[in-house]
Amino acid sequence: MGYTALYRKFRPTEFEDVKGQDAVVKTLKNQIRTGRISHAYLFCGTRGTGKTTVAKIFAKAVNCEHPVDGSPCGECEMCKAIAAGTSMNVIEIDAASNNGVDNIREIREEVAYRPTEGRYKVYIIDEVHMLSAGAFNALLKTLEEPPEYVIFILATTEAHKIPVTILSRCQRYDFKRISIETICDRLNELIEKEDLDVEDKAVRYIARMADGGMRDALSLLDQCVAFYIGERLTYDRVLEVLGAVDVDVFSRIFKELVARDVKGVIETLDELIMQGRELSQLAADFTWYLRNLLLLKSSENMEDVLDVSTENLVRMKEEAELIEMDELIRYIRIFSDLTNQLKFSSQKRVLLEVTFIKLCRPQMESGPDALLSRIRALEAEVEKGLSAPQTERVVYREAMEEKPAGPKPELPKALSEDIRNVAKNFRSIADNASMMLKQYLKQARLSAGENDRLLIVLPDEVSAGFVAKPEHKEEIIHLIEEKIGKTMEIDVRHVEEGRHFEDSFVDIQKMVHMDITIED
Repeated sequence: MGYTALYRKFRPTEFEDVKGQDAVVKTLKNQIRTGRISHAYLFCGTRGTGKTTVAKIFAKAVNCEHPVDGSPCGECEMCKAIAAGTSMNVIEIDAASNNGVDNIREIREEVAYRPTEGRYKVYIIDEVHMLSAGAFNALLKTLEEPPEYVIFILATTEAHKIPVTILSRCQRYDFKRISIETICDRLNELIEKEDLDVEDKAVRYIARMADGGMRDALSLLDQCVAFYIGERLTYDRVLEVLGAVDVDVFSRIFKELVARDVKGVIETLDELIMQGRELSQLAADFTWYLRNLLLLKSSENMEDVLDVSTENLVRMKEEAELIEMDELIRYIRIFSDLTNQLKFSSQKRVLLEVTFIKLCRPQMESGPDALLSRIRALEAEVEKGLSAPQTERVVYREAMEEKPAGPKPELPKALSEDIRNVAKNFRSIADNASMMLKQYLKQARLSAGENDRLLIVLPDEVSAGFVAKPEHKEEIIHLIEEKIGKTMEIDVRHVEEGRHFEDSFVDIQKMVHMDITIED
């Protein structure tokens, strides 16, 4: 016989083996023991919490010839047949692939026939929320008044999609997420039975990664053990197999973000990518790490809530003091949004890098929750000795609608004859330029720089960037040489946003008394 996955091999066969669902198990056992069995049940809860498993155990228990305290004996013919999947009394239906009206009509026809053996026919409909509206309507009448020998068990992960008319006819049982401690205990129990060598820290991490699902925990353990067959499964090896990141790396990333160290945090991300870490998992785990910091910052008595070691707890308390509450909440908001985006993105690395840069540069955000972060960033830059003009640009851009006009530039005392000559003939010089350059030069105005340099001033940064390309500057210099017979050095500038040409430059074309028409 081939290998059997752990979650199938150790699937509970009686109520006592079900972990983490004590309230549900106790209620169902009492119903079976006292004969107060309902005709319809709705099992709700997240994946891997035991809904289908409990449904099968319940089906065995109601048909068991010798039940023990409401639990199936597992020894009678009915128990063995149901466990082997050969019993005609238990019918499992996957509503995801059998969701039409015709599928439900077949059930309505079948329920008319009594079970050939045992007391009850049990219909287990998995993912029942996938049924169509017509199928729900077809099921409604049968669910309302089924024969006394029929039991319906409906299982779903999305109870809110079930029509109210169906809900009102079922006993609802909510399967809660299983605690990390319960999952750890179960994993250790199975590890001992399988004679595996697994580090306790690795077991705990797998339990946390399962997110409350026992089946997920067993699948993750199976995956990690398969990668290191015959070797000790350590915490670091689990991280490697699952593409996850150690908590020490999260601490490093967090400190780089608080220090607004863009280079450092991008280099750390690059290291993780080269190690093959999974970026979606990185974002989800880092969000959890930030959540732990928020809890520590919110209250003094959070040690029992956090699933971290004592040494990590001390370090995280120190890190929580490095950041204000509002900024930490902003981090969590941004990473929560990122986690959803990464699920459907083909450029995960780019998204993650943009997010890190956004956290380091709060001025990139315009939302109200980023305002305090932007102010703190500005104060930090001022404290570090940021130059006055740079500080003013930040302040003006963030806080003022109109920039005050700067002082008029002082006029040069005199212009050289060469500058004057170029200014007089600039339009004819521009007309001889290549096609694209010619169009940009039509928008240009002239000014004078130091050491008899000619300034060509464009109205915006894009046009200035085009004209300033080395090949275009060489072309202009060559055209000037042909016109005046001399070599002249040129510089290209642009008018800053919100200002006028006259605020920053002297118009030398007006100084040589020429009428200039600037074309759009």
